[in-house]
Amino acid sequence: MPRADFYLITTARFREEPLRLVGELARKAFDAGLPTLILARDASQAEALDDLLWDMGDDVFIPHQIAGADVDEEEADVLISAPDADAAMRPLVINLRDDAVQGSFDRVLEVVPADAEARGPLRERWKQYQSRGFDLKKHDM
Repeated sequence: MPRADFYLITTARFREEPLRLVGELARKAFDAGLPTLILARDASQAEALDDLLWDMGDDVFIPHQIAGADVDEEEADVLISAPDADAAMRPLVINLRDDAVQGSFDRVLEVVPADAEARGPLRERWKQYQSRGFDLKKHDM
């Protein structure tokens, strides 16, 4: 059964820098050996995530790339995809876009903004995943 995890941003650290949570999730996935696809909202967010994953600490290296024509997807344990890139699904997907993820994957991570007004679309996604038979979990971060 596929699984959807919703990560609610509640701590000051992630409120100030929401993409830091995405970096932490990507690091945990890499440490667990899970090939990961991050669906960025747009090209500038993909670039910001690329920069962030290079700057996770002196002892942290996460092999990652932004999806594109000259990318060797086999080498990138974490692949960052802007909406205009055509990236293949991976077992783990971190979704930063507005729509629920379609396709074949084992688990999706949804990052929920701290701003209560921005949470409406996430409630819809919860219902969509639920109707598709996903196992749903919620985590406060």
